[in-house]
Amino acid sequence: MAQVETELPFVIGHRGAAGLAPENTLTSIIRAKKEGATWVEFDVMLARYGEAILFHDETIDRTTNGSGAVADLSLSELRKFDAGLWFDPAFLGERIPTFVEAMVTLAQQGLGANVEIKPTKGAERETATAVARLIKSDWPSNTAAPVISSFSEDAIAVVHQEIPEVPRAMLFWKLPTDWREIVSRYECDAIHMSDRHLTLSLLADAAAMGLPVRVYTVNDPERARALRDMGVQSIFTDRPDLIKD
Repeated sequence: MAQVETELPFVIGHRGAAGLAPENTLTSIIRAKKEGATWVEFDVMLARYGEAILFHDETIDRTTNGSGAVADLSLSELRKFDAGLWFDPAFLGERIPTFVEAMVTLAQQGLGANVEIKPTKGAERETATAVARLIKSDWPSNTAAPVISSFSEDAIAVVHQEIPEVPRAMLFWKLPTDWREIVSRYECDAIHMSDRHLTLSLLADAAAMGLPVRVYTVNDPERARALRDMGVQSIFTDRPDLIKD
């Protein structure tokens, strides 16, 4: 993949623009751009036969009109379900996109992306390998290199090995006591963590290691301003219409 320099903005659309459109859909990605976002985040997991799709949950029940585990359904089966109606009738007919389709949309919209590897349990390495290979073969040459993140150490280990030139971030809910060892082991470029557990001392510790901190999920403009003033590099938000760079 030809690589455009990666420079992250303060505002990153969460799952596209998850507060304005059905999450992890092409429409949600496009909506984030419409609201002024220059970067988005979305989740990638594997369907039954290894097809990389944009999806968050291990089952399709919450965000489609279908039921069942993603890992048990093929891409063609998943395409039969509506991924927009649950959010609002205006999105009737929205479908689950593939990772490749999302990459095409990023290039068309001029967006950067944080690709979160969201494996089903037991498929951490398989999912990361598929994501890494697709990035190597299909990432748009006119688009900034992605940031790869995951809660899974196994997934981050794979992308560290397969695509070491691509920036990666370890995802945490609350930083464990050995977080320094973890991020050093995989030569992570940043820390992504929950806003609920962020402290000034953690920011200082990360800064001492040269690691920017990005936090999720921030939908309140006042909190966003406070985080920016604290030194947080980026926030993930469902509402890029309310929080602007």
